[in-house]
Parts: sequence; C-alpha cells; structure tokens
Amino acid sequence: MISFLRGRVAAVAPDGAVIDVGGVGMAFQATPATLATLRIGDDAQVATSMVVREDSLTLYGFADDDERTVFELVQTASGVGPRVALSMLAVHRPDSLRRAVMTGDVTALTKVPGIGKKGAQRIVLELKDRLGAPADGDLGTPATGPATVAAPWRDQVHAGLTNLGWSARDADAAIEAVAPEADAMAADGGVPDVASLLRSALKRLSRT
Repeated sequence: MISFLRGRVAAVAPDGAVIDVGGVGMAFQATPATLATLRIGDDAQVATSMVVREDSLTLYGFADDDERTVFELVQTASGVGPRVALSMLAVHRPDSLRRAVMTGDVTALTKVPGIGKKGAQRIVLELKDRLGAPADGDLGTPATGPATVAAPWRDQVHAGLTNLGWSARDADAAIEAVAPEADAMAADGGVPDVASLLRSALKRLSRT
C-alpha cells in the first residue's frame, strides 16, 4: 500500500493532482481544500489511501494522517464508498465529522452531497463508537469546516485557478462570475461545492 507521496507537484486539476515521485507521476484525488495547498513546481507531501476495485486502483490524497484515518473509517458505514467519504471531508473537517456523529447531528451530515436523512441516521448509528470524540473534546454546537461558509470557497477556488496558471486578476473575475451560483447553493442552508464552482469558473475563463 502507498501511505504517502512526496515530490514535486506536476499538475493540479479541480478534482485531483499529480506528484512526480522519482520520475513517476502519481495521480490522486483529493478535496478542494487539500488541492488548494498545492502549487505546480513546488515540493509537497500528502498522506494517501489506495482503494482497490476489480477494475481499478484509485489513490486518494489528504492534508494529514487524521484526514486519511477518518476517510477510511467512514467507509466502514453501510452505503459509504470512497467518493462519498471524500465528499464528507470536502464539507467537514475531521473533528466536525466526529462532532456531528457523536451528537447525532443529521442536518450537518445531510449537507454532504449523496447523503440523505436515512443515510445520515445510519452513519450516526454505525460510526458513533468508531470515529471517537473530537480532539478538543467539544461536543457543543456542531461546527463545519471552511467549505461551509462563503469566504473560504472563494479562497479555495482562487487558489485552484492560480495553481492552474490563471492570473490573480482573471481568478478574481471568474470568482465574481460564479458567486451567484455559490449563493444559490447556500440559499437553503446548503454548502457551496468548491469543485463544481471551480469547474464553472474554468469554463467561463476558457470562453474569454
């Protein structure tokens, strides 16, 4: 198994990146927050988890070991595969997920694309004794990660665009163009989908 990658960042896309490890390009999928920390040409290290299927080998990358641990643990719940697990970490930080599960916060869990009310209830039931408590021990009002509020999605989309070679000015213009789309996502208490917004921004830039 591959537990981490260390090397030069060769490419960054809306849903994944490539790190050059000794002349071999290792591709992995990751959350927008993790991808926003990568810069093409810079050295980087990401924790990884490999998911093996009959017809594929997919590598997932994470900012740290804790994210990887949570990614692997949530997949022990019925109906949670790697894509949903990654979406959970795109919406919530690891401790936010722990808090939501420990407190039975179904509303927080249903903010994750692909998780409905029944699925959230099942996740709470099955993971309550597996994820453990938040590191800070706080089981008060459930908190979500930076992807759940407006300003951070702007930062993440901006970083993604500049990583892909667009100027800061172009990135700012594209962000303003997709802002209504983000507002619509958040209108009913939803969470702006950074990957979707990044793709929309790229489409607008490619037309200009």
